[in-house]
This record gives sequence, C-alpha cells and structure tokens, in this order.
Amino acid sequence: MQHRELGDSGVEVSEVGFGAWVVGTDWWGDRDEDDALEMVEYALDAGITYFDTGDVYGHGRSEELLGEVLAERGDEMTVATKVGYDFYNNPQAGHGELPKEMDAEYLRDAVEGSLDRLGVDSVDYLQLHNPDVSELTPDVLELLDELREDGRAEAIGVALGPSIGWLAEGDFAIEEAFDGVQYVGNLLEQDVHNHFVETVRETGAATSLIPRVPHSSGLLNEQVTPETELGEGDHRGFRPDEWYETGWEKIEKLRFLERDGARTLGQAAIQWLLSFDEVASVTPTFRSKDDIDEWAAAPETPAVSDEERQRVADLYADNFGVDRFDGMAEEDYRTSVDGDDLRDAGIVGSAD
Repeated sequence: MQHRELGDSGVEVSEVGFGAWVVGTDWWGDRDEDDALEMVEYALDAGITYFDTGDVYGHGRSEELLGEVLAERGDEMTVATKVGYDFYNNPQAGHGELPKEMDAEYLRDAVEGSLDRLGVDSVDYLQLHNPDVSELTPDVLELLDELREDGRAEAIGVALGPSIGWLAEGDFAIEEAFDGVQYVGNLLEQDVHNHFVETVRETGAATSLIPRVPHSSGLLNEQVTPETELGEGDHRGFRPDEWYETGWEKIEKLRFLERDGARTLGQAAIQWLLSFDEVASVTPTFRSKDDIDEWAAAPETPAVSDEERQRVADLYADNFGVDRFDGMAEEDYRTSVDGDDLRDAGIVGSAD
C-alpha cells in the first residue's frame, strides 16, 4: 500500500481508504459491532491506514467504535471525521437527512464531541459535512483556522454530497486552500471528478481530491447484477432502475481495463481514480473481508496507462455508446446519475 499527502498538510493517507460509514450504521445491511470492529482491524492488517467517519453516522457510534481501535492501534491510523449535521437535537428518522447546523459555535462544540468519542486530542483530518457554499462564512473559515492552529485538526476539508451541492462548494474549498475535497466520483460518474481535477490544475492549489463510491453503488465491482434483489434498508435501492439498467450495458465497454485478468474491474475502477495525481485516496464501501482483500490490493495491480485513460474519456463522452435514457433527456439523465437521484435521501445519498 502506498501513501499520498493530503494537500500540503503533512498528513499522509493510504491510497485506498476505509469508509467507516458502514461502522455503527445499518445503511448497508445489518452488521453487529464485533463484526464491524473486526472489519476495521482486518483493513489495518491489509495495509489500509486511512479511515473516514462522521459524527452523524449512528449518532456518534461509528466514531466510538473507531475510537476503540484507535486506543490500541492509533499509531497505525490516519483518521478523518465530519461535522455539520445536528443529531444532538434531532432524532434520526430512518435514512432521511437531518437538519444541518453550520454555526461556528455549534461546529466548535461538535468537534469537541467527536474528539471525545474518538478518544483523541486531535483529529488528522476534519471535514465539514455537506456544507452549502453560503454556509462557508468568514466565521466558519476563522474557526477552521483556529482548530488547525490549536492542533485540534491537522488538516481541513469538505465532504460534498448531491443533496446539498457539488461544484460551487468544491471550487470554493479549493480556492480557499482547503487540504481536501471529498465527493462521489467513478468511471460511470465522472462529471464532478473531472471538474475538480480541472479546478485544482487551473488554480495550482495543493488541495487533494478524495473520491468515494468508486464502484458506483455495486456496478463496477459487479456486486449488483440484473439478478440482485437489494434488501430492505440497503441504501443502494434509492438508485433509479434506469441507472442500473444502463450501467450493466456500460460496464461491458470497460472490460478492456481488466487486462485479461491482470486486475479485476473493481480494482481497475480504483486504479483509474488513482491515475490522477490530484487524488490522494479512494474510499470504497467495504462490505466483507473479500472486498478488503481485493480492493486493498488494487494499487499493486498494473497502473492505468495514458492510452487506457483516453479510451475511458472517449467512451464517457459518447455515453459508452448507450443510446437509451428511458424517456429522460440526456441532460436530465446525467443530472440524475451524478446527483445519485437521491435528493430526498440526504446524507444516505452522499455517503455510500
């Protein structure tokens, strides 16, 4: 496993990270806490050192569980968390989005709560969770600077989701020299990713990109097939049927990335993102130890070549040759796909 620096913060993250939104929540099916802790330990043993959680996941339970591992193996781990959803005063109702709170004083208290649950004095990487650009006020920026200066956070960033916004928020963070921007990006959902890559290049910013959902909710790792029945509570069921139907056609056009067995399509999906120098880490959703074995090994597979990247770009520009939008105009279809079509699902849609 290789590591990359997060911006110019000095914080190093493993090229493949662990999205701890699966720890302490039931959004990806039932998992008891012992199993969740075992998954974290197994990922560490596989070389994954970057773990990304958030205070709202399980109303703090994800942070608490991660803190148990931190207490024993913290010197091996780089930990990120997120603040900005007020679960303290608002009970979670199903998988719906909670009210946000981006007042500077609230955020200061929320950070202290996260540090307590993690059992640390400082977090490696602190992110604002789905901020709207209007919420990135001078008071909030001043607070983030103070948290860095006080050593409460080593690096600062934003985690963006489709139910709130993408481009203006990410551009703002890059222009303000945040250390990182997290977003949904993969071979089938490239628009936001490509935009942020261009923004980083045009501004010359040191900001690192951290794409999540590299497998597009189970398509690119072939865990969701035409025969798959998503269980109750599995958030991937929020994807429109059209997304999966066209996706199954598209992935056949990407088989060349497997290089006759040199890497799986799931590994190629990660390697494609890592082929961009602007990307620091890719955070898939691990659902099993087999997932960890396969995806943690992705950086060891052949790197994606310039020719392969160009072929992918050409396919994407042509919508992979799929001339079917099930009654939707192409522009509307792109919006639906890149927005996860989850604007009513809130933070569920922005996690995966």
